[in-house]
Amino acid sequence: MQIAVSGGKGGTGKSTVAVNLAIALRGYFDLALADLDVEAPNDHILLGVELQNEEPVNMFMPRFNYSKCIKCRKCAEVCEENAIITMKDGTPFLMPTLCSGCRACEIVCPVTGAILEGQKLIGHTYITETPYEFSLVTGKLLEGEERAMPIVTAAKRRARSLNKELLLVDTAAGTSNTVSKALEDSKLLIAVTEPTPLGLHDLALILELARLMNIEAWVVINRSDLGEKEGIEKIAQKYNAEIVAEIPYSEAIIRSYVKGEPIVLADSKEAEIFKDLAEKIANYMG
Repeated sequence: MQIAVSGGKGGTGKSTVAVNLAIALRGYFDLALADLDVEAPNDHILLGVELQNEEPVNMFMPRFNYSKCIKCRKCAEVCEENAIITMKDGTPFLMPTLCSGCRACEIVCPVTGAILEGQKLIGHTYITETPYEFSLVTGKLLEGEERAMPIVTAAKRRARSLNKELLLVDTAAGTSNTVSKALEDSKLLIAVTEPTPLGLHDLALILELARLMNIEAWVVINRSDLGEKEGIEKIAQKYNAEIVAEIPYSEAIIRSYVKGEPIVLADSKEAEIFKDLAEKIANYMG
């Protein structure tokens, strides 16, 4: 089973919700948490652990064997990214930063061995054992790289290989293809938002994505006492999404965030919010 924590807007508290929810759910499921915000993963920081068990993620990148190349230009013609250009005589030349690793050039090349297998390191995945009785799987894109999708795919594959009862996914902000890939196979989406104009706008986007992907959605309102909630209620009603939790602005949560000590472990009203949500999820997942 897979559930996802997401929310269109960055900074709404997705990672805080995901981390505390994972700890609260450990009493119900044998689970893993996957941090698929690969451009800025921070679940390990909130959990106070160092990333472990690093594995590289490489992307295909063509190399040309010019002794066999017949300069037919087909590789350049098929490249949708325009990563391959040709000289006046048809000699191909690769611009690595544009290459997406799709292998179309390799497929259309009429000469065996003219295009060779090359690899480019674009990031890493990690499996970290936390002190909270669950594994954290993290995807991390190398600085300066633009192709996040292979990292999301590799991290998700590695998380699934653990064969846990429940996979809890923490996605990136927005509604890009990497977010939809992270959401794929989820039975439930927990959309974290806040009562601000940007929060409302992006909540509508993520709920629309959930509708298109046929995923049931719940809404968690973070910093719920800092603005008007009527707009969130209208959007949730439009998408038939239940508001399942309201987290007030809390200095205790901020202190726990800074210390790397999840608030759900404290004896506080904020901890009870996450425990109640975990119980609701457990009942829903049946």
